[in-house]
Amino acid sequence: MNRFFRPRLFRYGFVRPAHLVLLLCVLCALCGYSFAQDFKQLHPGVEYAQVDHKIREDPVNINLLRLDLKKVRLDVHHALDKAIGLETTSSIATRKGAVAAINAGFFRLDNSIFAGDASGVLKIDNRLYSEPTQDRIAMFMKNGSDETLVAFDHLRTRTWFEINKRVVAVDGTNRERKEDELVEFTSVFNRSTLTQPGGIEIVARGGRIAEILDGVGSTIIPFGGYVLSASGKRKQQMVEWLAKGWLKVGMKITGFTAVDQGSITDGPSAPFDYEDITNGVPQLIKNGKIDITWKQEKASRAFAETRHPRTAVAKLRDGKFLMMTVDGRQPGVSVGMTLQELAEYLFSLGAVDAMNLDGGGSTTMFLDGKVVNKPSDPTGERKIGDAIIVTLRKPKSGK
Repeated sequence: MNRFFRPRLFRYGFVRPAHLVLLLCVLCALCGYSFAQDFKQLHPGVEYAQVDHKIREDPVNINLLRLDLKKVRLDVHHALDKAIGLETTSSIATRKGAVAAINAGFFRLDNSIFAGDASGVLKIDNRLYSEPTQDRIAMFMKNGSDETLVAFDHLRTRTWFEINKRVVAVDGTNRERKEDELVEFTSVFNRSTLTQPGGIEIVARGGRIAEILDGVGSTIIPFGGYVLSASGKRKQQMVEWLAKGWLKVGMKITGFTAVDQGSITDGPSAPFDYEDITNGVPQLIKNGKIDITWKQEKASRAFAETRHPRTAVAKLRDGKFLMMTVDGRQPGVSVGMTLQELAEYLFSLGAVDAMNLDGGGSTTMFLDGKVVNKPSDPTGERKIGDAIIVTLRKPKSGK
């Protein structure tokens, strides 16, 4: 390309404006760039672009939302407003009065009563719905009065409870209790713990142990309180504490969570100062460089290197925030992207930090009352676990 254009530039010594625009268009089309004028402003702070992209000869349909976080706010909401359950992105967005939304974190997708359980960290309105896993990337959001702050980071947490000056560690939060585990259940999970009989369940209210139920299951979770449910070896530990008098009704009980943060340097000083957190896999771009961490986050090679529908988010160099969906699994219409292709495309749009969210059949973008992408499931839009929604900030009086 350079050899073709250099002689003309050297020979004539100038380029007509029309020729320069044409040249830039050709270069950007070949490289997969998207011009600013591709975006149309639909609301204050909300710009939308639909891009017919090509990777060599393969078509890729892309939908982009570019957001001014001083004019909109971002929130995470889970299906049915509980830690388990499934609901479409469009339904969540409609219930919450959103102008736009995308599907968000990975989740358990099966026919069990635990379907919709987040497969990684999930925090909504300062309440922890699910613990982190595999040191995977997460998106952090905090809505201030003038602006929404967003950060990406890898997150690890450790949770434990102190009972009469003795410490017991927790294996998980608001999820199916497996053998030899102690799981904390809060009222955002469900009406009850949904556990099978045979364990031991410690009910806490007001910072004290209210009940100790041995051999029962599906204990009612008190509003504002929680239940610690143990099975197998973890149950045996609690039974031994009972026998020694270390565990009694009326004893004070206090929960603690330690956060091992990575590299968040802007916004609130600690990851849990952010009110909403959702999970993803993996990191795509960090500090202005493509840095794909699928191996560190224990994703599979097929997940990384096969073209799939994708949903991604990014912080842009100009301070704006980008939401992106890539349709896939539709030969001749849209083939999807590998993680490398996704990262390169985001980088071409000016992304300085970016991460991949749940994709495949979950990939959905909702805008102004309708789904604007084409989900890959034959039945259409899939029910998902949680979504990131966009709402408009109310103008301040006097401005």
